[in-house]
Amino acid sequence: MSRKCFICDKKPVVGNSVSHSNRKTKRRWLPNLQKVQILVKGKKLKEYVCTKCLKAGKVTKALSRA
Repeated sequence: MSRKCFICDKKPVVGNSVSHSNRKTKRRWLPNLQKVQILVKGKKLKEYVCTKCLKAGKVTKALSRA
């Protein structure tokens, strides 16, 4: 999994996890990505898109015909 939003290029963020005794260990915050079928230039692609882009309507979902 690429862990990168196809629309806004949102990626994991790194920083420190700080305990009560102020010890610091590295940690990562991962974006909330969903694999969805979207239309890009008339073609149907399965890409990872963050939920903020989905809620904002920045992508056009491809309708699956079954």
